[in-house]
Amino acid sequence: MKHLYRGQIFHIAGSPKVDTAHDALVFIEDGGLVVEADGTISWCGEFSSLPVEHAHSSVVDYRPGFILPGFVDTHIHFPQTFAGNSYGGGQLLEWLERCIFPTESKLGDREIGQLTAAEFTRRRVRAGTTAAMVFGSAFPDAQDALFEETRRRGLRIVSGRGIQTRGPDSAAPLLTSEEQAIALTAAEVDKWHAADTGDFATALLHVALVPRFSLSVTPKTLAALGELYADVRSRGVYVHTHLNENNRPGTGEIDATKAVYEVDSYLDTYDGKFLPGSKVGGESLLGPRTILAHAVHCQDGELARMAETGTSISHCPVSQLFLGSGTMPWLRTVASGVNISLGTDHGGGDEWLISRVVNDAFKVHISEPGDAGVSMHPAEMLFVSTLAGARALDMEDRFGNFDVGKEADFVVIDPERWPALYNAVTHGVRADDDEMARDQLLFALLMQLREPAIASVYVQGRKIDED
Repeated sequence: MKHLYRGQIFHIAGSPKVDTAHDALVFIEDGGLVVEADGTISWCGEFSSLPVEHAHSSVVDYRPGFILPGFVDTHIHFPQTFAGNSYGGGQLLEWLERCIFPTESKLGDREIGQLTAAEFTRRRVRAGTTAAMVFGSAFPDAQDALFEETRRRGLRIVSGRGIQTRGPDSAAPLLTSEEQAIALTAAEVDKWHAADTGDFATALLHVALVPRFSLSVTPKTLAALGELYADVRSRGVYVHTHLNENNRPGTGEIDATKAVYEVDSYLDTYDGKFLPGSKVGGESLLGPRTILAHAVHCQDGELARMAETGTSISHCPVSQLFLGSGTMPWLRTVASGVNISLGTDHGGGDEWLISRVVNDAFKVHISEPGDAGVSMHPAEMLFVSTLAGARALDMEDRFGNFDVGKEADFVVIDPERWPALYNAVTHGVRADDDEMARDQLLFALLMQLREPAIASVYVQGRKIDED
C-alpha cells in the first residue's frame, strides 16, 4: 500500500558538497512524503500540491512534528556498548589498554555478546540511526548476534570483526595469529555480506575489513588485508579503521605509528605504503567504501589523498573532547574536498544521537582559534548528519534525502515529547526574513533534539519497532 506522511519536512536535496549544502536545503512547513509499497519515495512536496495520482494514498499525519532523513552514524563501537566514557584511562592509548580492551574481551562470553547486540540495536533505534558503520567485536559469535539482531529489526549496517594481531597484555583475548585474522575476516564476508538479499546493491547487511588501527596489526597483517580486499572489493565490501586521532608528542598514537612503521605519514600504512620509508608493501585499502575515523591531525597530503581516492572521514567531536584528542580543523578539512560524515564513536563518546554529535561539532568549530573559527550553517549540520553519511557508505543513490526514487529512511520528531525542544521550536525568536527564519528553526531542532522526541523510525518505508 502507498503511504503519504505529513509533517514539517527538512532535507538536503540533490548531491551537494558540505560547503554548498545551504543552497540545497529544503523546508516544507506542511509537507507530504509519498512512499510506495516497495519502500521507495515517489513524491515529496507541499501537501497542497499533492499530485492526483497520490490522492488515494493512506495518510499518516505526523503534524506538527518534523520528518527528517534517517541519521547516519559512520563510526560507532559495538563491543563498547556498555563502556561509554569509561573512566580511569586518560588519553587514547592508555584508555584502550586500561578500559577498552578489558571491556571488549567480555564479549567472548556468548551470552554477553547476545545481550550486547540486543542493547546496541535498541539504542540505535531510539537514536534514529537508520544506517551505521559499526566497529565490530573480535569474537565471531558476537558478530553473528549483531548481524542477526540487525536483520531482525530491519536496520542498515556495515560491520566487521575488529582485527588485532598485536597489542598489550590486556588485549590478549582479542588477539589472533596473522593467518587466523584473515581466515576469520574472509569467513565473515562470505557469511554476512549481503546475507539478507544476496546482492550488495540492495542489501541492508554489509561487511567491512576492520583493523583496529595500525598499531594493533603488523605489516604482514596489512599486506594480507590488502590481498583480501583486492579479492572482495568488487563485491562491495568496506574498510573501516582509525586515523590521526591522538597527537601527543613522542608517545601518542601518531608518533608511535610513524616510529613503528618508519613511514612519512599515518595514512601511508593504509595506502599500501607500510614498509620503512613509506615504500609500497601491498595493496591500498583506500577508496569510496573506506571510512577513516577522526582524522584530527592530518597532513595536507593525507587529506588530498583521501579526497583523490574517494575515502571519507568520520568526524567524532564528542570522543575527541573526551580523550583530549584536539579538534579536527573544519575549514581546512572542508577545503581539501574530502567527504566528512559524523560518528558518535560510542564508547569513546557518551552519545548515541547524531544530532548531539553535530551539537558538539558546532561548539568546537566556532571555538577554533583566529580565522579558523566558524559558525557551521544549519544546512551543513543536517548534511553531515544524513546525506554525507550515505555518501561515506557509498550508498547516496539509495538513501540520505527525500529525492524521488530513493529508499524511504526517515525519522519523525515530535517536539511535545521533549519540553526543551518544544519551547525552542515553538517560542524561539525568528527573523522576518523567511530564509533566516528557516535556518533558525532547523538550528533549534538539531541543537535541542533529544532521544525521547524521536517518535518513529522508518527504513525502506517500514516502521521499526523500538523493542
